[in-house]
Amino acid sequence: MARKSLGGLSGIAQTIANSSPQAKDRTPKPSAPALGALQGSLSAIRELDPALIDDWGPQDRLDGFTAVNSDEEGDGFDALKTSIESEGQQVPVLVRKAQADGRYEIIYGRRRLRACRDLGIKVRANVQDLDDATALLAKGLENAARRNLSFYEKARFAAVIQQAGHDTKTVRQVLGLSASGLSHLTKVTDNVPEAVGDQIGAAPKSGRPKWTALADAFLAKKANALTCTKILTGLDGGMTSDERLERLLKEISRRGARAGESREVTPAPGVTIKSSRATIAMSVKRTGDSAAFAQWLDRELEGIIQKSYQEFTAVNPADHPNDKSNKGG
Repeated sequence: MARKSLGGLSGIAQTIANSSPQAKDRTPKPSAPALGALQGSLSAIRELDPALIDDWGPQDRLDGFTAVNSDEEGDGFDALKTSIESEGQQVPVLVRKAQADGRYEIIYGRRRLRACRDLGIKVRANVQDLDDATALLAKGLENAARRNLSFYEKARFAAVIQQAGHDTKTVRQVLGLSASGLSHLTKVTDNVPEAVGDQIGAAPKSGRPKWTALADAFLAKKANALTCTKILTGLDGGMTSDERLERLLKEISRRGARAGESREVTPAPGVTIKSSRATIAMSVKRTGDSAAFAQWLDRELEGIIQKSYQEFTAVNPADHPNDKSNKGG
C-alpha cells in the first residue's frame, strides 16, 4: 500500500522497499503518506521537544557531525540558527514515531533540529508513519531538492546506504546518480579512510578531481591513514576543510617526490643531476658560464669517480663486487 501511495515515484519506492533488508523490521502501515504529505500536511505538524527526537538512518551531512568543520560550514549553521531565532522555524523537519513510546526518529532536518536544541525551543515537525524504505526515499528526495551536499558528503551518504544493505541501483535512484557518478563516489569511500575524511571535513568547494586524486594516492601507496592523520593534525586549526584537503594533497605530492620517485637538482651553474629509482644521470652544459667547468670535468671525471668508488668500498667492503670475504667457501 505504501508503494502505491507514492504515485509516479512508485518505481523508486518499490526498488528501495524490495532491496531493503530492514523493511521487515518495521511493518508498513496502510496509511503511508503520499509525496505531498512528506512535504508537510498541516494536520501532521506538531511542536515537539527536541530531547524526544533520536537520530535515524544514514547521515547525509558531515557539517555538524565531524570533529572538524570549515568556517564557511559553521557560518552556514549560525545563519540558520539566527534565522530561526528571529523569524521562527519556517520549514518543519520530518520525523516518525520510534519503537519506544513517546519518542521520535528524525528522517531529515538534522541541522534545523540541532538549531532548535541550541536555542532551547520546540521544533516544528511533520510526524508521519513511515517504514524504513519510504523513510529512506523521503530522505533522498529531500537531498535531491536541496542540492547542496558536497561531493564528499554524497560519497559518504551513498556508502552508508550501501552498508545498510541496499543495492547500487537503489543508491543511484535515491541520490539521482548515473552509474559512473556512483562509481566516482565509491572510489573515494573505498580508498580514503573515514578517519581521514572526518579530519578533512565536507570540503564544499572541492569536487571530484581533488577527492579522486586523494583516492589515487592511497591506491598507489603514496599515502596511508597514519601519515595523513599526522599531516592533518599538524595543520592550522583555522583552515577550512577545502584548504585542509588542498594542503594534504600538496604534502603527499611533495613527500612522494622526496621519497625517490624522481628528483632533479642543479648543484652548480649549467649542471643538472637527475635521480630516479633506476638511474642517476648528470649533464653539464659546454657553453656559457659552465663551459670551462665542463672542459675540466671532461678530463677529470673518470678519476673522480674512481677515487670516490675506492673511498666508498673502503668503508663498505661488502658492496664491492670482487670482495669474497663474506661469501661461503
